[in-house]
Amino acid sequence: MDFVMKQALGGATKDMGKMLGGEEEKDPDAQKKEEERQEALRQQEEERKAKHARMEAEREKVRQQIRDKYGLKKKEEKEAEEKAALEQPCEGSLTRPKKAIPAGCGDEEEE
Repeated sequence: MDFVMKQALGGATKDMGKMLGGEEEKDPDAQKKEEERQEALRQQEEERKAKHARMEAEREKVRQQIRDKYGLKKKEEKEAEEKAALEQPCEGSLTRPKKAIPAGCGDEEEE
């Protein structure tokens, strides 16, 4: 009778116990494998971040070379200088910064 059941079910007799709510086979090294997998993922992430940091440093180096070549300033430096210029007290004008006064307007002495 067992032979007939095995032939009818094929190789599914091993899985029958699991489907009926039986005990599942546990891999004794499952915990160790999971820890190794987590460590590998963590290491890959660190390598990816290091690679990204190196690439960004190289890009910044090229940007700085271009700024030096053409006499450009960083956006932050430019904004800081403009803000400092606006905060300085302006002579001769109550509303506009000194740079905003067109050349030849009130700077020359009348003849």
